[in-house]
Order: sequence, then structure tokens, then C-alpha cells
Amino acid sequence: MASRCTRQEEELSCPVCHDIFKHPVGLSCGHSFCKGCVQDWWTARPTKECPVCQRRSSKDFPPFNFALKNMCENLLEEKGRSSSSVSSEDLCTAHGEKLKLFCLYHQQPVCLVCRDSEKHAGHKFLPVDEAFGRCKQKVRKSLKPLKKKLKVFDDAKKGYDITENHIKVQARNTETQIKEQFENLRRFLQEEEEARLATLWEEEAQKSQEMKERIEALSRETETLSDAIQAAEDLLRADDHVSFLQNYKTTMEGVQLTRQDPPPLSGGALIDQAKHLKNLTFRVWDKMKDIVSYTPVSLDPNTASPYLMVSDDLTSVRHVEEEQQLPDNPERIDWCPCVVGSEGFTSGSHSWDVEVGDNAVWVVGMCVESYWRNRDTGSGHRWSIRFSEDQYTAYFILGRYVEENLSVNQKLRRIRVQLDWDRGQLSFSDPDSNTHLHTFTSTFTETLFPLINIDDYDGPSLNMLPGKICVTLENHS
Repeated sequence: MASRCTRQEEELSCPVCHDIFKHPVGLSCGHSFCKGCVQDWWTARPTKECPVCQRRSSKDFPPFNFALKNMCENLLEEKGRSSSSVSSEDLCTAHGEKLKLFCLYHQQPVCLVCRDSEKHAGHKFLPVDEAFGRCKQKVRKSLKPLKKKLKVFDDAKKGYDITENHIKVQARNTETQIKEQFENLRRFLQEEEEARLATLWEEEAQKSQEMKERIEALSRETETLSDAIQAAEDLLRADDHVSFLQNYKTTMEGVQLTRQDPPPLSGGALIDQAKHLKNLTFRVWDKMKDIVSYTPVSLDPNTASPYLMVSDDLTSVRHVEEEQQLPDNPERIDWCPCVVGSEGFTSGSHSWDVEVGDNAVWVVGMCVESYWRNRDTGSGHRWSIRFSEDQYTAYFILGRYVEENLSVNQKLRRIRVQLDWDRGQLSFSDPDSNTHLHTFTSTFTETLFPLINIDDYDGPSLNMLPGKICVTLENHS
């Protein structure tokens, strides 16, 4: 079969490239070639002669040989089947024998000759069928942790996708807030500019009108005085005695008429530039206090529970009934409906008010970072005031949980938190009635973060109230 295929290959090979014909064409002399080979041959030899017998072709475009093409395709198909059947046999590449054993040392199938060779001396072998079952079981066993790991990777990918989308949402929301707040400032400045310019223009119009009236009155007096002078000079030039005397009385009346001097300019005739320009930027900035606010504590939305919704300005939070799709970032508090402040304190005195309103369940307090970072409610330090089931409670966690019921005469609407980190005091009071509620005393060694917990999705938001803004001026002697 091999020799017959070889002869057939020779018969079906192009005399130029010696490969199986590709697009075979026949010349008038009877020889066949690949179409490309003939074209290349004729490009070098414009006489268009046969590459084999050098007989000149009678046709510039030799006809396609369909029969020869079919024979070439059949030969190639037969060779492909033959090659496939040979490669599918499990034969040793070194000895041509069937692979009947599996070398446990090399973890490869071998033949009987390989087993007795020096290369495999002292190695253990298993029959291929037995090794197949054992190795298949090992692959199956090894596949289980890989599938678990793949699940971990898939879950991580989903988390990353959620985080990436959330980053974009955060960026766009933050961009919107920045633009809105700066637009409010621009609007305020524009309105303030227009108001101050209007005041300037009003003063200009008023004082210009006063000067215009003075100028008009002075012009009339000047004209009258000029007429009297002109009449007197004309009278003096008269030579006719009778005519002079006839006009004398009238002329003298005009000359002797009493005329007051123009009134001097009074104070304030000019534009009061100092009124408009003195400390202009400071006075505008001071007035800006009416449209800006300062909240001592801003909430960190990246720490908020998926069941809490923080406002765009980061000053209020409310409980929602359905869990939000949020990234599982390390700061996220997912074990209770809490959110912490964006800034922690390590020294000094600080104070802020929280509006709790009519919420049925809330907690206001402070905690260390480890309390909400490790996602373990039993660890970390925490000091808080809680309202639940119509009872106010002060409690702290310092390795153990300690609570104390508070006696409150009226329902609390606001809670004032006062921290003196250096003295180790954390106090809670009612600013509406100026009533002290509770004071924790401890030695603070870690950063303390404001903490809010709200567990009433039917209730209103808990709000961090703005502080009062004041400007203090210092006079330097």
C-alpha cells in the first residue's frame, strides 16, 4: 500500500514544484503543471514554452484539468486517513510496541521493552487499565479544590465588578454635588455683586442728579448776570442823552439786583468709595455664612451598612427595608445597621448634636476602629446611648458589656455628644432641656469615631446637625 501510494504521488506531482498538484492545468503538449508554477515559469520566459519539453504553448491561458484535480483530492484524503489511523495506535515512540504499562516513577505509559530497559530500572509499573482508573480518580479528586478555587475567583470577580460600578456611581454623584455647591456659591457671589453694583449705581445716579440740578441753576444765574452786564455795557456806549436816560432805570434795576454766591458743595457730594470697597471680600465672606453650613461630624458612606442610606451631603442617615447592592469593602459594617464618622479623634475637645426625632430604635455613641473593622460585635471598645422599647440605656463594651438604664423625663429629640479625649471623658446631654444624661470616663488610647445605629426603617432620618459659624476678629496693637 505504501509503495502504491508513492507511485501515485509521483504521478500526481507537479514537475516544477514536485508537490501534489494545486489547481492543475494542462498544456497543448500533454504535460500538466500547477497553475501558479506555469505562470511563474512563463513570467521568466515570455516564449511560453513547456517546462518539460520546451514546446511552445498554443494558449496563453491553459485549461483547468478537473479530472486531475479530483485525483489529487482523493490522494490527499487517503493520506489523511492513513495518518490518522497510525497516530491513533498506542505505540511506544522509542520501540514501536504497544503501551501496556504505566510507570509510576515517570508517570508515563511505557511498553514492555521500556520496562526492561536501563532507563526504568527499579521502577514500579501498573497495567494501563488499572493505572487509568487510579489516575482518573486522582484527577477527579484534584479537580474538586480547583472548582472551589474557581468559585472563589468568580465570586471575587463579581465583587470587583460591583466595586468598579460603585466607584463610577460614587464619582458621578460626588461630581454632581461639587458642581451644585459651587454653582450655589457662584450664584450667591453673582447676586451679591449685582446688589452691590446696584447700590453703587443708585448712589451715582442720586449724586449726579444733585450736581446736574446745581449746574442747571448756576447756568441760569450766569446767563442772567451776563445779560445784565451786556445791557449796562450797551447803555454806556450810547451817545444820545435822551435814549441813555430812557433805558437807565431798567438797566440799573438789572445791575443792582442782589445775587447770592453759588452755594458750596456739601459733605458727601462724592461717591463714598470706602463704603463700597472697605473690606469688601471680608464682608461678602461674612455674609456667606447665611448660605453655608458646617457640620462637625460627616458620615462615611463607605462604612454604612447595606441597610442604611446616607444622604448626599453626608449629614443624615436612614434605615431602608431592602438590602442595597454595595461593595463588600473592608470598611463596610455588614453585621449591624451602623455607620461611623468620616474622621476620628485622637486628642482635644469636640462636640456635635444628633437629631434622633421619632425613631423607635437608635444608638448614638463612639467606638474605636477595631470595633467596626473586624466585623466582630464582641470585640473593640464602644460607648453609647441607646433608645429601644421606650427605654434609654447607657452602655459600654470594654472586653465586657456593661449597661445602665437612664431616667429621662421627656422624649429626647436631640442628643449632644461632648468628647474630651485628653481627659478621658465622653458626655451625653439633652440640648433642648440642657439636661445631662450620662458621662463615661475612660483612658482613651486609640482613635475614636462617632457612631450611629438606626434600626427603624419606618422612622425618619438621624441627622448630624450643623454647628454655629462665627467670625472672630483680633485687633493688633
